[in-house]
Amino acid sequence: MLNLKGKSLLITGGTGSLGKALTEHILNKYPDIRRLVIYSRDEQKQFQMAQEYPSETYPQIRYFIGDVRDKDRLERAFQGVDFVIHAAAMKHVHIAEYNPDECIKTNIGGAENVVAACFKTKVERVVALSTDKACAPINLYGATKLTSDKLFVAANNIKGENPIRFSVVRYGNVMGSNGSVIPFFINKKKESNTLPITDPNMTRFNISLQGGVDMVMHALEHAWGGELFVPKIPSYRITDVAEAIGPNCEKPVVGIRPGEKVHEEMITASDSFYTYDLGKYYTILPATHKWSIEEFIATFNAKKVPMGFSYNSGDNENLETVEGLRELIKKHVDPNFEV
Repeated sequence: MLNLKGKSLLITGGTGSLGKALTEHILNKYPDIRRLVIYSRDEQKQFQMAQEYPSETYPQIRYFIGDVRDKDRLERAFQGVDFVIHAAAMKHVHIAEYNPDECIKTNIGGAENVVAACFKTKVERVVALSTDKACAPINLYGATKLTSDKLFVAANNIKGENPIRFSVVRYGNVMGSNGSVIPFFINKKKESNTLPITDPNMTRFNISLQGGVDMVMHALEHAWGGELFVPKIPSYRITDVAEAIGPNCEKPVVGIRPGEKVHEEMITASDSFYTYDLGKYYTILPATHKWSIEEFIATFNAKKVPMGFSYNSGDNENLETVEGLRELIKKHVDPNFEV
């Protein structure tokens, strides 16, 4: 059982959708945490978050302005921190395609800086957030996140006697997160009664914010160092999302945007050599590790996946239904949602 009593935890990108969900979860489940640091570069979002979580009510919270591009600032922020959750990133595919240098500086340079700052301080465990777009990437955002994943996994090989553990969690579209398709469709329905479909065959993995939080906390508690965790989650067809939200809306097909896939992947056939089934999650183990694979298998009852196994949103047998999506939207996105 993870014990955060008297511990200090920092979230980079802490004002984002997942950062706020993690904050709520941690404050509710671990009220005796010593310090919870929200690290981000947007002062307006920090100001707004401080209205929801004022320091008078939540004396554990600290709001720390800083950019992951700034290694000195990270080192200052990591002083006295035990655990780091790295959620800061540029994540919009089309914006990254148009601003590649900026995406590289944040997603790759930022990852390097987080690793370096952890080694300079006394951080014990690090969980970095990945994305399904990092698996067999075809866009710059995915390529930068794959590089970030590799940096965090490889950090376990250069830590020497330092007991720190780095791990990664990878999942698909977070239902209702900033910039995701469901709130976009809900807004388009209100504005124009038109829901633009990029490709009628398109599918995506689907996870709730709480599901993402649970994965991060699982990795924080159980990772041995170097694992990349992948959840077993349903997929949805983009046409079913549109039908769930606006059955009477116009649904023009507008074409795929630069860098988009029709189906997303989280595990490729090439990953199957190192992939194990843990029950609720899959994990892709590092090719090089400092612990016993036999002991890992025995501890987690891990089962090797078949050779050539892959995990793809288009082949996923667990598909959301239109009615099921409506229920999920009411539960996770908008409790007042009506068709």
